[in-house]
Amino acid sequence: MVNLDSLESKPNFMRKISLFAFTIVLGVFLLSFGSSKAAKDRPEERLGWKLGAQAYTFRLFSFAEALGKLDSCNLGYVEAFPGQTIGAGSTEKMGYQLSPEGRRLVKKLLKEKGVTLHAFGVVGAKDAEEWEKVFAFAKDMGIKVLTVEPSDAHLDIVSGLCDKYQIKAALHNHPEPSKYWNPEVVLKSLEGRSKLMGAAADVGHWMRSGLDPVACLKQLEGHIIHLHFKDLNEFGNKNAHDVHWGTGKLPLQAVIDELKRQKFKGMLSAEYEYNWKNSKEDVRLSAINFRKLIK
Repeated sequence: MVNLDSLESKPNFMRKISLFAFTIVLGVFLLSFGSSKAAKDRPEERLGWKLGAQAYTFRLFSFAEALGKLDSCNLGYVEAFPGQTIGAGSTEKMGYQLSPEGRRLVKKLLKEKGVTLHAFGVVGAKDAEEWEKVFAFAKDMGIKVLTVEPSDAHLDIVSGLCDKYQIKAALHNHPEPSKYWNPEVVLKSLEGRSKLMGAAADVGHWMRSGLDPVACLKQLEGHIIHLHFKDLNEFGNKNAHDVHWGTGKLPLQAVIDELKRQKFKGMLSAEYEYNWKNSKEDVRLSAINFRKLIK
């Protein structure tokens, strides 16, 4: 026997099913569109690269202002540095001394801009107690990498804190005659220490020291966890200044290819130390040049 009431209700039921199915399909489409758009805008992410900026690039401004500049360059990651004024109504400085209110403000600013605080440095400490404060601060702020230049006496302290807090520490190279200017010194310093310790490769400072950046990357293979990225107008000159990536002496394509070969995963911090008052456009164009070379 046919149930007439059931038949009459089927059109409404089918319409609800169709609407539900359409909503699901639309949601999947929008999600995939958003993902493909992100991949197009930030092609480096498919390689596991986090292209961002060292906030020191905008050292003449507050951290809040730096985030705005960074966001306008289509960069989603920041490496903060100690001593930068927070801004947005706060006169506190970036670092482990930040009050609970200051830390909440920084997290709020990051969330508003959609920027991730991935690294912090270059940072040092006078003793084990201060190193502990640095690592505890990093843990609280969600920082994954500390860029550091510890003395020989502090290497074991840093190594132990890496394991305790599960935070990476990357030895950073300033130009010769700084301690870590040569990859050989970095490798020697990493021997027998935490697997969470590695290198923060500054390709620009290598060039200032007269070192081939591609050869240095190869020498540090397996140990590179962070990069400071720049291109310079001269090679082997400590007074060389930054230029748009791909227009100077850095073999940009060769560096990209070497990082790909090593299957590098991590952050590349744009550090533009020139045209200090108006470097935002320089950073933006550098990022565009970089992304064009990622195939």
